Amino acid sequence: MTAPRPVLLLLPGLLCDHAAWSGPAALLAAQAECRIPSWGKLDSIEAMAAHVLATVPEPRFALAGHSMGGRIALEIMRQAPQRVERLALLDTGYQPLAAGDAGERERAGRYALLAQAREQGMRAMGAAWAVGMVLPAQVGTPLFEAILDMIERSRPEQFDAQIHALLGRPDATALLAGIRCPTLLLCGREDRWSPLERHADMHEQIPGAVLEIIERSGHMTTMEAPHDVVRALLRWLDRKDSRAEGKETP
Repeated sequence: MTAPRPVLLLLPGLLCDHAAWSGPAALLAAQAECRIPSWGKLDSIEAMAAHVLATVPEPRFALAGHSMGGRIALEIMRQAPQRVERLALLDTGYQPLAAGDAGERERAGRYALLAQAREQGMRAMGAAWAVGMVLPAQVGTPLFEAILDMIERSRPEQFDAQIHALLGRPDATALLAGIRCPTLLLCGREDRWSPLERHADMHEQIPGAVLEIIERSGHMTTMEAPHDVVRALLRWLDRKDSRAEGKETP
């Protein structure tokens, strides 16, 4: 009898929807039952994680989060680590809003984008904002237009809720050392939003984690380089869980 496909939750990031993960999900269809949640108007990372846990009936699942979705994945690990068979964190971070001037600059920058979205529309805001998401050569291409289409499908009130969630994001630093499931850290070489150095820091703190770098990609690895992302995810899905064998990950 053929073994059932594992459930793989693919968590999208800020102003992202199913399109952010559609390429990898299609390529992984034979290996996993891929599900992509949506966030609606949820306005905290904690509420988004609780939403995932409440709407997935299976007791255990594999979990991959991109950008803000990676922060939600870490919060799921905090709320219900026993349900996560394996964890993948893509182009993301783990630290809270910085204190002092740096935090205020982030806050002001995010709310300036929200004001632009309300005044000029989501697509106009995205046309300026999304330039930093991808390699410069991708700006103006069909890929870039697909990102703008995705941003335009969200409304300013959803943007407001997700900004609130990110500004209030929990500090996951203390969580990292306790992660014991097979863990993948993945980052685009040219990611200017969630740089490689941050993933290298997580790699040092999570026992047994694997760090994979996607060349010729910016922040939107799942759309810029879906085949490379899937190759990394397949290696991750094939990794044995040492806990299942009664051993601790070194």
